Amino acid sequence: MVFTHDTDVVLRHAAALVNTAPGHGSSEVEDLPDLAAVLAWMDRWSWSGARPTTEAEVAALHRVRARIGRLWVATLEQQVEEVNALLAAGRALPRLVEHDGQGWHVHATDDAAPFADRVAVELAMAMVDVIRAGERERLAVCSAEDCDDVYVDLSRNRSRKFCEGTCGTRANVAAYRARKAGEAS
Repeated sequence: MVFTHDTDVVLRHAAALVNTAPGHGSSEVEDLPDLAAVLAWMDRWSWSGARPTTEAEVAALHRVRARIGRLWVATLEQQVEEVNALLAAGRALPRLVEHDGQGWHVHATDDAAPFADRVAVELAMAMVDVIRAGERERLAVCSAEDCDDVYVDLSRNRSRKFCEGTCGTRANVAAYRARKAGEAS
């Protein structure tokens, strides 16, 4: 295990969240267009605490998602600056909690804080672990030419090159066909 369980989950959630934006992968569709979609997203990822109730909170989540997307590919100095800004804006006050069978983990905002703020602060806390561990290269962008989805490379040897979608399969099939075409000629 590269990171603690809670850091691992938050990083995977952040990558999946960034990939819901229009233009990621092969889709131009907004995957979290409204409150119902955000609430379903929270359920899918087992987010505890207060739930958004307005479209303004959905818009705030979209803004946080864009910040996370920029943070994913930023330089170390930019990441540190943004992490500190997210922690300050969210008035982070880390505490240990245990709920829903997840074991002991850290929450850094009040459970009643707006969802977008909790997402931002939880990601900032996870980034503290990433930066301190010298594991920034594990935050990656899909290598497929037609995909810009982000992912967390949790492979033992940091060898993953493609997102969770079909990009790896398509690349392998293309390479296989190219080899077969080369053998035939």
